[in-house]
Amino acid sequence: MKNGRVRSARAVAAGRRDGVATLDIAAVVLAAGSSRRMGRNKLLLELNGEKVVRRAARTAIEAGLDPVVVVMGHARDEVESELHGLQCRSVFNGEHANGTHTSVAVGIGAVKPTACAAAVVMLADMPLVTPSMLRTLTARYLESGAPVVASRYGGEVNAPPILYDRRLFAELENMDARCGRQVVRRHRHEAVEVEWPAEAARDLDHPADYEWIREALASHG
Repeated sequence: MKNGRVRSARAVAAGRRDGVATLDIAAVVLAAGSSRRMGRNKLLLELNGEKVVRRAARTAIEAGLDPVVVVMGHARDEVESELHGLQCRSVFNGEHANGTHTSVAVGIGAVKPTACAAAVVMLADMPLVTPSMLRTLTARYLESGAPVVASRYGGEVNAPPILYDRRLFAELENMDARCGRQVVRRHRHEAVEVEWPAEAARDLDHPADYEWIREALASHG
């Protein structure tokens, strides 16, 4: 980490209290899917004048996450062009058709060489996730020192975004098709959960989801 030393999240939190600079927390934005159920590329759909993939990357940036790594796959050139001007970088997952876990591995692999303490893995197609939610995850991490800070929606559903301490990066790079769920279960006794409203978990799988989210965003300005 900083000065070549690995520091725990508790040490980072203590450093913040003592006025010492804290370590960075990265974002891995998963944007590699083919949108089969939507019938068109959902990452290029527009919400409030902004394409879905750009909204996701901007959300991570506004939350103060750094670096922000966006994992590309299907329609890479079109999706990547929507990130122009944003302080993020893209990486390509040539095996994206084999499952989300392959994109997590590629994203974490891109973050691993950087001097970050942890990474938040998030889905580009969950547009109701806000910068405030991401900042809450990072705050709970710094307060608790937990290796995992997971999101729980409506008291029932566990879904991204999920924060993983750097200690778990090797596990994330080597997991199978169950994706991050197996890593969360393995460390559940140490994990911290943050509760969100059930509707914040709504993602863009089907055309009806897009219409619902467009209306929800419009009703909230």
